[in-house]
Amino acid sequence: MPRNKRPQDREEKRDEIITAARRLFVEDGYDATSMSRLAATAGIAPNTVYWYFRDKDDVLLAVLEAVVTDSWQEYSTMPAEGITDRILWLIEQFEQLDKLVSTVHSRILASEAINNWHNQFHALTEAVLRHELHSADNPDTDMDAVVKIWTFTIEGLLMHPADPVQKRAICETLARLGSSVG
Repeated sequence: MPRNKRPQDREEKRDEIITAARRLFVEDGYDATSMSRLAATAGIAPNTVYWYFRDKDDVLLAVLEAVVTDSWQEYSTMPAEGITDRILWLIEQFEQLDKLVSTVHSRILASEAINNWHNQFHALTEAVLRHELHSADNPDTDMDAVVKIWTFTIEGLLMHPADPVQKRAICETLARLGSSVG
C-alpha cells in the first residue's frame, strides 16, 4: 500500500509552486511555461495549481513579488558604496531576470493586474532612487525630473543591455547630472 505524503501547510505548498514557476519563467520564459509543466515541476497535479492561483498571471505576480522582495532585502543590506555602484547592482540583479522583465512589458496591455504591478514597481523604484539621490546630497530642485530620467534609463538598460563599461559610464553621468541640478 502506498504511503501518504506528509500533510503540508498551504503556504509551504504555495511557496513550492512559486519556486518552480520562478525557475521556469526565468530559464524558459513565461510563454514557454504551461500550467501543466509548472504543476509537474512542482510535483503536483495540474488542477492543484488553481487551488493556489487564479491563473497564470496570478502565478507571475507571485513570482515577481518574490523576486522583488529578495532583491530589495539584499539591496537594503548593501554598504553605502555610492549611488552608481548601488544602481549598477540593481541593474545586474534585474538583468538576470530579462525574461521576466520582457514578460511584464509584453503583458501590460493584456492584464490589468500586471499593469498595476508594473506601475507599483515604478513607484517603488522611484522612491528608492529619490532616497539614493537625497543620500548623495543631490539638490531637491528638479528631483522629480531627475528620478524619472534615472528610472527610464534603468528600464532602458534592462530592455537594451549594454556592456559593463557603458553601463557604468551612463550611471556615472546620471549621478553627475543629478548632483548638478539646482
